[in-house]
Amino acid sequence: MNYLRGFMPWIAFAAVSSYGWQWGAAAGLATAIALLVKEHKAGTAGQSLILEHSTAGFFAALTALAFALPQSGLRHFGGAMSLGWLALTAWATLLIGHPFTTGIAKRQAPPEVWNTPLFRRINVVVTTAWALAFTLASAALALTSAEGLGSGASIAVQVAGFALPAAFTARYPERARARYTTAAR
Repeated sequence: MNYLRGFMPWIAFAAVSSYGWQWGAAAGLATAIALLVKEHKAGTAGQSLILEHSTAGFFAALTALAFALPQSGLRHFGGAMSLGWLALTAWATLLIGHPFTTGIAKRQAPPEVWNTPLFRRINVVVTTAWALAFTLASAALALTSAEGLGSGASIAVQVAGFALPAAFTARYPERARARYTTAAR
């Protein structure tokens, strides 16, 4: 569950946004910075912090926007914007050939598997699952916000947007390794 650590700023944003989107953005930014400082002090490699750096950049921009224009209509689309940003981050890491989950997986996997085709494939598939979930959840949140469906619908979409790929991530690597082992025999 170490990969969930990178989503703490997004959870803080969602939790505090009920007090105002600018406060949610500030909470996300503070959490992102605290997480980056902690990880850098621990000696975590930069490749393992792609999500954290992207998150800090998003919340820095969102905090500035939210405090400059607190009544902007964008305040109703914070969830859609945040999941859209995560989707862009995930798709971009796939496009450049460095899936964001690779650095996270390296924290848990032994170094001898890092350069294997199976390790690479697992991370491409897992990152793709996250990218798809973020993309679909962002679109669904934009729709729920535009239609005024309320916080109940928004919360359900946000939970699904994180819970479904998290469940997939928890199960897929072991299944992929089992299939690989069976095929190698």
